[in-house]
Amino acid sequence: MTRGKINPSAEAKPKLLSGGNPQIPKADGDAPVQAYIDAMPEWKQDVGRRLDALIVRAAPNVRKAVRWNSPFYGIEGQGWFLTFHCFTKYIKVAFLNGASLEPPPPIESKDPNTRYLHIHQDDQIDEDQLAEWIRQASNLPGERMF
Repeated sequence: MTRGKINPSAEAKPKLLSGGNPQIPKADGDAPVQAYIDAMPEWKQDVGRRLDALIVRAAPNVRKAVRWNSPFYGIEGQGWFLTFHCFTKYIKVAFLNGASLEPPPPIESKDPNTRYLHIHQDDQIDEDQLAEWIRQASNLPGERMF
């Protein structure tokens, strides 16, 4: 029986989970976050790039990782402060300490500390407000880093 050879230079495209969320292995650094963003479907990829760039501008010392098939952003010694995740009709941006932000992001969570911003395809993103939330969140104690 002859076995077919796999082309080692061909990169496998990440599997899209429910809602189109990319399945990316847990890893630290910018590369896995960029792999997640590259695998985001349709309009969500552009929004993911904009979010990542805005986070880096607003929190220049940010540390990145992928956990639970989502990019996480944090500050060394303080913890994770933000993550986002693809759903079918929107991207959920989670501020892990969002209840402490002024004004707080609009959507409440079951977790009293977490607040969300949902970004839909045709939404106009208030980048000034988003950058202010990122700056505030990056200066607060966050969730423990793994």
